[in-house]
Amino acid sequence: MAEKDLKKFIHKVKELQRMVESLDQVKGRREKLASCKDHNEVVEIAKSWGYDIGRRWGED
Repeated sequence: MAEKDLKKFIHKVKELQRMVESLDQVKGRREKLASCKDHNEVVEIAKSWGYDIGRRWGED
C-alpha cells in the first residue's frame, strides 16, 4: 500500500470512528443508520452528517 493510500485509509477509519461515536450522542442517528438498505445509503447519510467515508483507499 502506498503512503498516500495508507493516509486515506487511516482518515476513513477515523471518520468511521467519529461517526460511530455520534450514534449515541445525536438522537435518532442510530435508527437512521440502521434503516439504510445498502452501502451507498450509508455513504450518503454519513456525508450528510459531515463524515467522509465514501472513497476506498485505492481510489482517488
